[in-house]
Amino acid sequence: MGQTILLADDDYEMRYAMSETLRRCGYTVEVAACGDEAIQKISLRKFDMVITDVRMANGDGVTVLKEVKRRSPDVPIVLITAYGTIDNAVEAMKLGAFDYIMKPFSVDALEDLVRRGIESARVINNNSNEEGRTAGIVTKDPGMLRLLKTAEEIAFSDVTVLIEGESGTGKEMLARFIHRRSYRAECPFVAINCAAIPDGLLESELFGHEKGAFTGAVSKRNGKFIQANTGTILLDEVGEMSLPLQAKLLRVLQERQVDTIGGREPVYVDIRVIATTNRSLKKEVEEGRFREDLYYRLNVFPMLLPPLRDRKVDIPELTDHFIKKHQDKRLRGNKDLVTKVAGEARDLLVNHDWKGNIRELENIIERAILIAEGDTLLPGHMMIDDSRENQNAPSSISAGMSVREMETALILKTLEEVNWNRTRAAKLLNIGVRTLRNKLSEYREEGIIL
Repeated sequence: MGQTILLADDDYEMRYAMSETLRRCGYTVEVAACGDEAIQKISLRKFDMVITDVRMANGDGVTVLKEVKRRSPDVPIVLITAYGTIDNAVEAMKLGAFDYIMKPFSVDALEDLVRRGIESARVINNNSNEEGRTAGIVTKDPGMLRLLKTAEEIAFSDVTVLIEGESGTGKEMLARFIHRRSYRAECPFVAINCAAIPDGLLESELFGHEKGAFTGAVSKRNGKFIQANTGTILLDEVGEMSLPLQAKLLRVLQERQVDTIGGREPVYVDIRVIATTNRSLKKEVEEGRFREDLYYRLNVFPMLLPPLRDRKVDIPELTDHFIKKHQDKRLRGNKDLVTKVAGEARDLLVNHDWKGNIRELENIIERAILIAEGDTLLPGHMMIDDSRENQNAPSSISAGMSVREMETALILKTLEEVNWNRTRAAKLLNIGVRTLRNKLSEYREEGIIL
């Protein structure tokens, strides 16, 4: 195989057993009997992987980890300990460890860990040659750049990630960023929106069913978990999931086994789980709408995406990005291609609150491109003041309006107040999600801006 691994452990018997195991797998192994010796070897050459005990005489494993990351950030590092807790694991991930293994462990577990570490380094090196560090996420905001750096570091591992953020902030893009930077990058990435599928269908979508399991199950169907096997599954808006389904999800996270509807035996799945939510799951737990044990299973590594109003430095960059994205749609007939934004229009965008975040900004730019006459977007093309904000204002409901107009205003106002969460809006309006969806479709056909 040609890869060389540095193994640091002050326990001779453990060091000998591990080195022999790795050599049998075809790796070249250099050993160090303490942290200081490991750091000395690291200063002389670059290794393909480093495995180090946490507690050693003359230099601990965390010091070794920091030294490797300082010299060669792309080298995967595994920490070994008999004293670890999940807090230690999260702390190690923050420092850039590939993974964390507890003593005692099996030979198979060690071999699998090393194989995954070597493969992840290969994938990351390939990715770094084909795309920038932000991988399609447009940002110059220092906080966002720090967040992406953290995401890149924990992508090495299989740690479960919970991404919180308002709707439209790019939670799925961040999940895909983590997947593309992981050793599973060439395996499936399967996303499922837990808020968009009726509760009665979500169980079948997630876990699959056997032929004849229920009325309408005319053939066997693999669920999203099985489709994502060897890759990553994204549970989008996981806070919308019902309590009974939360119990089934907990079993998958604990056992990595899926019980298909009508199936006789559980199906083992090898997956990484990333969940997103636009709610505070901690608050949902406090109010009894989300299982506490599931919350802690998902919240192993939390990440919070800031709203666009807190990263306004990105608005000009995002505006230029969306102009390039939508100018090729050839929807402007014989008009000139839009290539720039007037200063006043740019100021208008920067000063807006963007409750719909990046998604709202993209919609505004796309509309502006469609109505602009020349190659420049002007303030008059930015349909911000005529959008739902004005439609939802209390003064927009007045005598003389039709019932239809008031219904539209009420629905849009409700959606605004629940951050465009359709399930919650439908509950408040006491209508079905499908009815709400049909209403919004009608509004779009009538040219109402959503």
